[in-house]
Amino acid sequence: MTHPVQKTDAEWRQLLADKQAEPGAYQVTRHAATERPFTGKYEQHWADGSYHCMCCGAKLFESGTKFDAGCGWPSFSLALPGAIEERRDVSHGMVRVETVCANCGAHLGHVFPDGPTETGLRYCMNSAALDFEPR
Repeated sequence: MTHPVQKTDAEWRQLLADKQAEPGAYQVTRHAATERPFTGKYEQHWADGSYHCMCCGAKLFESGTKFDAGCGWPSFSLALPGAIEERRDVSHGMVRVETVCANCGAHLGHVFPDGPTETGLRYCMNSAALDFEPR
């Protein structure tokens, strides 16, 4: 699938370096790696603002939809409309739903149907794929 924002691997690497992204951000966002649980900078981050794609800056989540799922990754109950594309993921012997940025295709994490809010969803994201903008 093509996305509005396209770059070469070298351009993605340079962009993430220029943004001083977390180590591993390139592997997470461009190659669907996963950061270790309880290690990401946004796992226990509760400031008011919005979360954006680390690669292209697209707004993905409002801080009011973030909750503590106890899973070790930042979790959200609701993505902004049209911000996230979902894909079937059958890696690692499981069937899951991968989430990618609809604007640039960056791997963000997965969404699960076990959230505690009225949406019933838990968007389980990698901190390395996110950038936070305070209000």
